[in-house]
Amino acid sequence: MSTDEWDALTDDPMPLLSAWLPGNDDAARPLMTLATLDENGAPDARSVLLSEWDADGFYWHTDARSRKIAQVTAAPAVALCIPLLGVPHADAKHQLVVQGVAEPAPQAEQDRAYAARPPYLQQLAWQNTPEFAALPQRERITAWAEFAAAHADGFTAPDAWTGCLVRPHRLTFWFGSEHTASRRVEYTRGEDSTAGTIGWKRQILAG
Repeated sequence: MSTDEWDALTDDPMPLLSAWLPGNDDAARPLMTLATLDENGAPDARSVLLSEWDADGFYWHTDARSRKIAQVTAAPAVALCIPLLGVPHADAKHQLVVQGVAEPAPQAEQDRAYAARPPYLQQLAWQNTPEFAALPQRERITAWAEFAAAHADGFTAPDAWTGCLVRPHRLTFWFGSEHTASRRVEYTRGEDSTAGTIGWKRQILAG
């Protein structure tokens, strides 16, 4: 990041998010790590796609019967780690870490996100079940092909399709460098006691 870019940083993280993350109409969706707490309070993590993002937060989608949905329902505090590798417009040294609270995504957003999925992922939302996973591989291949043939006109979202919105309270932008030490720009959401409004506090940290 150049000196001019550092000087241009504001107390609003949205310009950085817009510069780093692909638009929601971009087929390239970043893979991110979703960290949750299990029923014993121990950390759990897995990779999910960042489906969409906006001023409210970050959206991801999964099966409503999944372990991660059970975990965020019981303990909605989560973290997301988004290494921006392989995204055409992003610097390979970028990484974004989000801390926030997960809540159900609006139904209209869930429908939109499913429609934007490629056919393979749309079908996966139907067949990625414990019962299907337990089948012998030959049967799985046959059943997958038969299901695809039966839905040649396209898929609609299954009842188990669901999504979450993570409303962030902390955003940490990590900037790596081949020429000097890395550093981070961290935004923390809080209330302005004098103005009575919710805003962002910005600070620069060591990498």
